[in-house]
Amino acid sequence: MRASDYVGNTPLLKISEKLFAKMETVNPGGSIKDRIATYIMNHAEKHQLLRKGDTIIEATSGNTGIAYALLGAERGYKVKIIMPKDMTEERRQMMRLFGAEIINVEAGDFDGAIVLRDNLAKKYKWFNPDQFYNPLNVECHEKTTGVEILNQTKAFSKDISAIVLGTGTGGTLMGISKTLKKVFPQLKIIAVEPAESPVMSGGEHGEHGIQGIGDGSKFLVDVNILDEIILISTDEAIKRTQDLVKNMGLLVGFSSGANVLAAERWIEKNKPDGIVITVLSDRVEDI
Repeated sequence: MRASDYVGNTPLLKISEKLFAKMETVNPGGSIKDRIATYIMNHAEKHQLLRKGDTIIEATSGNTGIAYALLGAERGYKVKIIMPKDMTEERRQMMRLFGAEIINVEAGDFDGAIVLRDNLAKKYKWFNPDQFYNPLNVECHEKTTGVEILNQTKAFSKDISAIVLGTGTGGTLMGISKTLKKVFPQLKIIAVEPAESPVMSGGEHGEHGIQGIGDGSKFLVDVNILDEIILISTDEAIKRTQDLVKNMGLLVGFSSGANVLAAERWIEKNKPDGIVITVLSDRVEDI
């Protein structure tokens, strides 16, 4: 068995009476991005788009890079990661430990990272997973994460009233929503984005500290199906994350704090009959 064989089937934790969260920190690479990296790579290998010794190149804020670096080490691929230079050193170090090469772009410049990735992939014929626009990203969460949530909530026979989740690529929110909507047609789909970078809300992209969400574009998000967008500031996300660490023993990142806080505010405002689902997207070592 390989490390990637243990991606997924993560616990569904009870945060409060109405709030439950998928604990994606237990994936081998420490984040939910292990799911899409494994799903896309498995698809590429099945269709002979990748062969041992090939090079994979991807743009990321960190977690997807860690996932591909892990998979590259596991399966014998070279991995090159393009990321803004303001991302955490801890994430860079994890990628380097797995043998990945890191290429920096300017702080907050995800669009530039994507353009550079595309150009290098085309020039050198490297494999480009294209996480920001690849429909397999959505399909992965529709067929894995969403199905797991349905199976786990059957155990206590609760209706699901809403999913509240921050968006990076948007694949997680779109994929899970597709699955849950089939069973719970009244499901509310709530996106979370940084208050400092309210792009989906019609504002301007700005720098913020909630890594993993609010990268500056809508990417895979279909804003037409969103019922609401909740803004959470970096300071609010950090404080709620610290509370989760100290009071619940959950070593999670700032996007998880943003997700939980936004879900709690939605529950307080709407008082749903059913439960609300969110995600603890990754772990962190630098709170």
